[in-house]
Amino acid sequence: MNKPSRPAAAVRPVVNESGLAIEPVYTAADVEASGGLAMLGQPGGYPFTRGIHPLMYRKQPFTMRQYTGFANAAETNQRFKFLIANGQTGLNVAFDLATQCGIDSDDAQAVGEVGRVGMAVDTLRDFEVAFDGIDLDKITVSLTINGAAAVLIAMYLAMAEKRGFDLKTLRGTAQNDILKEFIGRGTWVYPVGPSIRLVGDTIEYCAEHAPKYSPVSVCGYHIRESGATPTQEMAWAFCIARAYADEVIKRGVPVDEFAGRLSYNFNIFGNLFEQVAKFRAGRGLWAQIMKEQYGAKEPGSMWLRMIAGGGGGGLTLEQPENNIVRGAYYALIAALSGAQTMALCCYDEAYTIPSEYAQRISLRTMQLLVEEMGLADTVDPLGGSFYVETLTNRMRDEMRGIIERTDAAGGIVKLVEQGVIQSQVSAQAYRMQRAIESGGFPKVGVNRYRSDGDESRPVEMHPYKAEDAQRQVEALRGVKASRDAVAVARALERVEADARSGANLMPAIVQAVKAYASVGEITQRLVTVFGRYREPIRFDESSAFSSLKEAA
Repeated sequence: MNKPSRPAAAVRPVVNESGLAIEPVYTAADVEASGGLAMLGQPGGYPFTRGIHPLMYRKQPFTMRQYTGFANAAETNQRFKFLIANGQTGLNVAFDLATQCGIDSDDAQAVGEVGRVGMAVDTLRDFEVAFDGIDLDKITVSLTINGAAAVLIAMYLAMAEKRGFDLKTLRGTAQNDILKEFIGRGTWVYPVGPSIRLVGDTIEYCAEHAPKYSPVSVCGYHIRESGATPTQEMAWAFCIARAYADEVIKRGVPVDEFAGRLSYNFNIFGNLFEQVAKFRAGRGLWAQIMKEQYGAKEPGSMWLRMIAGGGGGGLTLEQPENNIVRGAYYALIAALSGAQTMALCCYDEAYTIPSEYAQRISLRTMQLLVEEMGLADTVDPLGGSFYVETLTNRMRDEMRGIIERTDAAGGIVKLVEQGVIQSQVSAQAYRMQRAIESGGFPKVGVNRYRSDGDESRPVEMHPYKAEDAQRQVEALRGVKASRDAVAVARALERVEADARSGANLMPAIVQAVKAYASVGEITQRLVTVFGRYREPIRFDESSAFSSLKEAA
């Protein structure tokens, strides 16, 4: 088919964040030239480009799962119940930095951070309080935790079991993606090798004991927020997921016994069409990887199940009300992309932990899409667009190329250990910030359409209360004073022994949390064996780094 000529009028060139040139007009010839419709399929059928279920939202709308958690378990429980009462259909738990790094609230390192940016959790008692009165069969819970994920997963399972829920049918998710922590956030504890071992332990353990639970949500979101392009976000997330799959398969667990419970957490800020194409392309590519590289037979093993959420990188301090509008567009992107779960950053999150008022606006935004805007009426409504199908094909090719270059440079684990990926995304983040500051990358209210008094608009700040932190410390001391010290000591000794022997650590950790051993106590025993991660700092451009620059 001959490609038609383009309009003769001179127009400004447009290149999206993934580096693809965007044409002024698209036709069927563009779709054909980019690969045609071979990877399109039907919703619910391989390769799932149009969605992993035949009827998608027509049968069941996306889960609405706002990210929340602050102060202590009691206050967080109140916010959980507020959101559920307002129609939220899932929970997404934020933990404070001390908990994320495996540090107890009474540790000197935790001073000033206890409960500041999330809920403080020290022992199983905190989980018992946080989820009191919440039906875990009706409300699924996502734990946004990584470095201390094995301990928090054990606590969640122990809490649910103690309350009488059947672990064989219990649903929920833990982020538990430590490789992206090395790349993008920094709440790591142990070196790379032992950290991957722990991820493998949780996957293996849940496959046997909690087969409906998703112990890993591979998080391209934070890689994107740290400076990755949309195609890098997806491609490197797939590289990470393969690393975890390889770890479990080498233990003798067949791919179809665990792959169906792998999930993803992706970002939604940026150009609407680029983001929608990103997810459609990613679904088909992941299905292809699981079928052709891993020999998966079950359709569920090939599904890219995802929460599309956040968009925090797109929010601005300036003119914060604009973030309400941005959030509505981000929600639209997630719905058009076929996300299973949606979470939106609130308009005030560029400043603070969101208020109830702000969280309700974001929740209502998602509800409007389903109830009033028709986003649940039909599947893949942008399917068949010349532009969207062409962009989907081109972005899939870009993702595949990034994966191939990453593998050729030594693989994602090696490149993370060496700091290569971290160096690249940091350099890209710096260039993007310079582009925003110079006006080269447009940002409404920041470098476009500024007005006098923008910085003075009031936003309600969430107060940090030192007395709440002190109550958490006192509660921890109370638990330590009342628990069976002998049982705790015995359980912690088993944790350390199993860490040294190479055994799956989850049974020992579950025993420890049931004895009310703390997050910090368990973490310290593992540090005794594994040591602590030391971040590599790179300023050079090694051959491995240079080989990846082409993927930017």
